[in-house]
Amino acid sequence: MSTMPALELNSVSKSYGRIQALNKVSISISDSEFIGLLGQNGAGKSTLFQLLTGLFSADSGDIKVYGDDIRIAPIKVLSKIGVVFQQSTLDLALSVQDNLHFHCMLHGLGRKQAKQRIQEELERFGLSDIANKPARSLSGGNRRKIELLRALLHRPSVLLMDEATVGLDPESRLSLLNHVTSLCKERGLAVLWCTHIVEEVQAADRVIVLDKGNVLAESSPLSLVENSAIQTDSLASAFLQLVSNNNYMPGVVACE
Repeated sequence: MSTMPALELNSVSKSYGRIQALNKVSISISDSEFIGLLGQNGAGKSTLFQLLTGLFSADSGDIKVYGDDIRIAPIKVLSKIGVVFQQSTLDLALSVQDNLHFHCMLHGLGRKQAKQRIQEELERFGLSDIANKPARSLSGGNRRKIELLRALLHRPSVLLMDEATVGLDPESRLSLLNHVTSLCKERGLAVLWCTHIVEEVQAADRVIVLDKGNVLAESSPLSLVENSAIQTDSLASAFLQLVSNNNYMPGVVACE
């Protein structure tokens, strides 16, 4: 594994007119780290993911994957990133197999290699029996698993999960979370799990609290609770206390 950060953001800012969506956000994630990005609606999470996936460019600051800058080498950087977006991106008219083959084709995988990887991943996820079913026939949980499986086919080093459990029932949500946690450790993936559901980041290596475009805190879940200004043993209470009293001052970050 590399000693260089898998994903590194340095003072990244983005504005839309007068609206400051992100204000000098810095994040560093290493191999095998599961990082929870926690924020309410309007915190800047979606903007951050748009920058990370190359949909938009930052106004200032750097985004690097293993030292490669997304501005200078976008194709090289994006080839190392797997993404599951908040909104489903499966073609519902195609079969599961065809959706997966199309992703492989976009990433330049040959037919033989693509077939082998698809088969391996379907077996790993226990989904081989739905390979030929149309995507529209799948449950919400299985659609998400297929999107996760698809994001792994080109063997990324960084996995971005953008509110990926929205609309899922509690059982499906937990199943997806457990899958990603296992992948993080088994494959050395650097994972950035974006959510507004506090329970999903209880076991994260670190939690980053984003609010109004600013990083308010970055620490282990336990430290976030222990350093809360109110007496609590709840990560949810510590999080809500932070965002409700957001008197953000540049350079002041509650760290472990």
